[in-house]
Amino acid sequence: MAREVQESRVEIPDATPEGSRRNLRVAGCGVPNATAGRENSCKETDNMMEAVVEHKNMKRAYRQVVSNKGASGVDGMCTEELHTHLQDNWVRIKEELLTGRYTPQPVLRVEIPKPDGKGMRKLGIPVVVDRLVQQAIHQVLSPVFDPGFSESSYGFRPARSAHQALLKAREHVAKGKRWVVDIDLEKFFDQVNHDVLMSRLSRKVKDKRVLRLIRSYLQAGIMEGGLVSQSIKGTPQGGPLSPLLSNIILDDWDKELDRRGHCYCRYADDCNIYVGSKRAGNRVMESISRFLERRLRLKINKEKSTVDRPWKRTFLGFSMTWHKVPMIRVAHRSLLRFRSNLKESFRRGRGQNLQKFVEEIKPLLRGWINYFRLSEATRIFKELDGWIRRRLRCIIWRQWKRSRIRARNLMKRGLPEEQSWRSATNGRGPWWNSGAVHMNLAFPKRYFDRIGLVSLLDNVVMFQRNS
Repeated sequence: MAREVQESRVEIPDATPEGSRRNLRVAGCGVPNATAGRENSCKETDNMMEAVVEHKNMKRAYRQVVSNKGASGVDGMCTEELHTHLQDNWVRIKEELLTGRYTPQPVLRVEIPKPDGKGMRKLGIPVVVDRLVQQAIHQVLSPVFDPGFSESSYGFRPARSAHQALLKAREHVAKGKRWVVDIDLEKFFDQVNHDVLMSRLSRKVKDKRVLRLIRSYLQAGIMEGGLVSQSIKGTPQGGPLSPLLSNIILDDWDKELDRRGHCYCRYADDCNIYVGSKRAGNRVMESISRFLERRLRLKINKEKSTVDRPWKRTFLGFSMTWHKVPMIRVAHRSLLRFRSNLKESFRRGRGQNLQKFVEEIKPLLRGWINYFRLSEATRIFKELDGWIRRRLRCIIWRQWKRSRIRARNLMKRGLPEEQSWRSATNGRGPWWNSGAVHMNLAFPKRYFDRIGLVSLLDNVVMFQRNS
């Protein structure tokens, strides 16, 4: 039978809800395996769209989109409904992609608070089908562009992380580059020039259908308050393709810094350039500003960008000490934000069972320490652990309510009767009592370890021993 009419069977991933695991039949694209050796095939042919819709690539994209979950777009479809939708519509969608007639839907505008608490960050949530197609495009384009990216670029790249950027930044400072040109681009994702971006894409992408599809994603429009507005610039944060596109357009910036021989680390639109003096830093800031405005049509955020000492600045939530060989530490703003988030959780936990509440905050604690465990200044983790335990003791004291109950429970925890009654009737408030000797004796660290509370200090010490 001719290859054109052959069909390939793709198993629905395990992420599909139980009872709906059926086989999705898609028409074979008639091209070699696009996931293996994709870099060469895409560079040498104009058939990149065939690689995008190839069944193994789409299967991988499907798994990624379903595992990411995420909010619904303007059509209200959730990831759980994607399987059924593809069964009914994949043949049509694939034909539209291959013939260049596929039209993306507008993205849904969502605003979330920025990490620093100053203003709101605008996200654009594509519909689930568009997320699937974007993910498939990303998987084809990434092996083509990523090998050519700079070694000093760390954001949104395979096998690269924020921790690697921080270690490299510390290395630059230890070598004597003790001034930093801290550059932050003003509303970068909202200001990307479409023509500049498409010209960078066309350097390696020769398939006109792929280029037209990416431009149609850029210009799909934004729905906000029930109204759709036209997109004339920017690449909305929230889609799988947006991070790769940001690296593609900023690669010219990296290449310029490499050409000038600068020591720098860039993560997305956050870039630190390390120099030997403040005078050199001011000169770099001025020349780089001109380059970004003229070549990439981007502007530097003057409020957030400056020339300063590295230990006075924050990079990816971290800072460093002033020593000749600096130590990485958690930035003060990151600590304040973490404590603020925990305070909200503790307010909600006042009436809950303590062990259940500890299980509820465990993911928050683990997620935070898994990121900040790179910090070599560990005293702050000991202080945070003590503060968290005191907050939990405060919840316990509030739940006991009456003096008689407090005295009885303190005695159950092993305190002498006289001390228990004196502590229970001292007339002090919950916060004072939570830090007092009697509550520390009644609920020591080992008690919280036993009920499953994550110790930040213990996790950091264990990580440093294993490193």
